[in-house]
Amino acid sequence: MNPPKKPSKGTKKATAEKSDKDIAESAVSGSSKKTKGEDKKVQSIRIRLSAFDHIVLDEAAAKILDTAERSGAVVHGPTPLPTKIRKFTVQRSTFKHKDARDQYEMRTHRRLIDLSETTFNTIESLQSLSLPSGVDIEIKMG
Repeated sequence: MNPPKKPSKGTKKATAEKSDKDIAESAVSGSSKKTKGEDKKVQSIRIRLSAFDHIVLDEAAAKILDTAERSGAVVHGPTPLPTKIRKFTVQRSTFKHKDARDQYEMRTHRRLIDLSETTFNTIESLQSLSLPSGVDIEIKMG
């Protein structure tokens, strides 16, 4: 049986120097000082707009695009989604003239805006944004 070998004094210095270098390199490479101008990135945001009037809807989408681009987010859209049309048929008279009817329809116009690489400044500016009345907004973060 051979006794275990003891490391010589020269190898201890070499391993100690290597470990010190590794620690120093990891400390330098791992240290990333964040400046005040650099914001933390947030996941993407999907905004769905819907309104009965397409002109008001386009104005709201333009306002959202301007604020998102100013805050540094990457914008995809506005993408027009299919218009939902609800039709109603109503009789003109109450008891007679079944053939006399009126037809009405409600058109719901929709737009989709995707924001990626958003920051907290983007979220704050979107929250303080005043949009025209009559526009329904759904926001999903994820």
